[in-house]
Amino acid sequence: MGTRKRPKPERLAAKLRQIRFSLGLSQNELLNHLGLQDIIAYNKISHYEQEAREPALPILLKYAQAAGVCVDVLIDDQLDLPKKLLSIQSWRLGSSPMPVAVAQVLLEVHVLR
Repeated sequence: MGTRKRPKPERLAAKLRQIRFSLGLSQNELLNHLGLQDIIAYNKISHYEQEAREPALPILLKYAQAAGVCVDVLIDDQLDLPKKLLSIQSWRLGSSPMPVAVAQVLLEVHVLR
């Protein structure tokens, strides 16, 4: 095996921080919002946001779901987070399912990016 470093997304930390700020949550609140309070310590959120560590893929998936975006938006440096995040999880928490029209718009936005 070679000794080359694995390429890492340069904007991942900033995007994770932007998600937390957009949701208006502290690091501890975000941990609970993502349902990770029993899986990781809250200081890991700080490590992710300061580029000290990279989150595991299942954790990235939780961030993406909370923000209502596909994981590729987090990983791909050429893609930007939407200016206003629409959380898919908020639909799951409600009593009614996500309307089909909203799901189609979300899909179109991600396909057209």
